[in-house]
Amino acid sequence: MTRFALTVEFDGRPFMGWQRQSHGPSVQEAIERAVWRVTGETVAVHAAGRTDAGVHALAMRAHVEIVKDIAPFRLMEALNALLRPDPVAILACEAVPDDWHARFSCVGRSYEYRIVNRRAPLTWEAGLAWQVPQPLDADAMHTAAQILVGRHDFTTFRSAHCQAESPVRTLDLLEVERHGDRVVIRAAARSFLHHQVRSMVGCLGLVGQGRWSADLLAEVLEARDRARLGLNAPPDGLYFTGAVYPVSD
Repeated sequence: MTRFALTVEFDGRPFMGWQRQSHGPSVQEAIERAVWRVTGETVAVHAAGRTDAGVHALAMRAHVEIVKDIAPFRLMEALNALLRPDPVAILACEAVPDDWHARFSCVGRSYEYRIVNRRAPLTWEAGLAWQVPQPLDADAMHTAAQILVGRHDFTTFRSAHCQAESPVRTLDLLEVERHGDRVVIRAAARSFLHHQVRSMVGCLGLVGQGRWSADLLAEVLEARDRARLGLNAPPDGLYFTGAVYPVSD
């Protein structure tokens, strides 16, 4: 049996999220079905993170164990052929040690959130970004974002359905940049709570519109109360961009 690490890109619009669901299609199910068609084996594909319905990935890391003797490149090519027409692609595939785990070996995760700041409606980016028609002050958003960097109790920014044992997380990076009418928010941490990134982005959006101050954002963080959350940004603009693993000697 060989354990393969996969790097997966997907458009989250048709899916209920990464994890297999009884009430709709998932990315995990699509890959597991493709593996079965290649190998005849019923497998479980494990990912570095679980994305919600409508959330995308540029480089999700996952792993799968396969008994069939197959080279990584051949497996990647076969999966990509059989994943069509689902908007899922295997960007890389490699054999890894049996103790390498896409989720539990991961020591860092990163996300990017894309906002289109204009009044004109979205066309080809519909479902791929959050359109905010009101002018956003990206510099004010970035300054306020630094309040959230570091180790905090993120209860306010945590979904009521979050299953994590503790609301305490260490946020390593939260930066906001404007590129024309695009505002990009990047976040990095060892791990995130359910809806944490979307909740932080939603509140930063209120800061950018001048509806919230940085001081109010700090107050809301310290409140540790989900009811104080200003806004949960939609899933459309959220992308899983990378996972970090220890370097083997």
